[in-house]
Amino acid sequence: MPRILLVEDEPAIADTVQYALRAEGFDPVHCLTGGEALRRAASEDFALAVLDVGLPDIGGFALCRELRRGRELPVIFLTAQGAEADRILGLEIGADDYVTKPFSPRELVARVRVVLRRVQAAPVSAPVADGFEHDPEGKRVRFRGQLLELTRYEYGLLAALLQRPGAVLSRSQLMDRVWGDALDSGDRTVDTHIKTLRAKLREVEPDADPVRTHRGLGYSLDVP
Repeated sequence: MPRILLVEDEPAIADTVQYALRAEGFDPVHCLTGGEALRRAASEDFALAVLDVGLPDIGGFALCRELRRGRELPVIFLTAQGAEADRILGLEIGADDYVTKPFSPRELVARVRVVLRRVQAAPVSAPVADGFEHDPEGKRVRFRGQLLELTRYEYGLLAALLQRPGAVLSRSQLMDRVWGDALDSGDRTVDTHIKTLRAKLREVEPDADPVRTHRGLGYSLDVP
């Protein structure tokens, strides 16, 4: 039975969700706080996590980043109705889905099934450039074997460079591919995200600098 980590500080909601999950063949593990969830996740394996955004000790987004550090874990967020900013931020940090409160427990279980099917059907990550493995279906990238914690735009930027390793992509090309829906973004947006992307790559390997700057032209990803 797939084990589901449920982090929800409202016992009444947690009870109904656990009942629905068990009825559909899942094995839910309920935690009231983010700290408790981190302790359980350190010694136990879970197929998926359902996280309330408004936890009392650790924000749901911060908890998601910690739970995913060094592991691949699908995440569904529970958000307050009308909290559009929360939903956008959740998707940007890589949430697999979100459900707004109040919700139907049966709908949540259906979404759990959909996400797990999508993850199980995703192709295995394949090497695409020196040190990189890219899983386009799961929107995940590994560098030197370690899963990168990327925002929506950092992932889009790296994915664009991984499509053509060694090729120089101009800022305008990257803007069109990654920020096509953000009409108010400018060229400096690309430079800012390149900087944060480089910082995350150096967290894995301090001397690494695979993203090359071509002055007046754009950026490329080094190939061996």
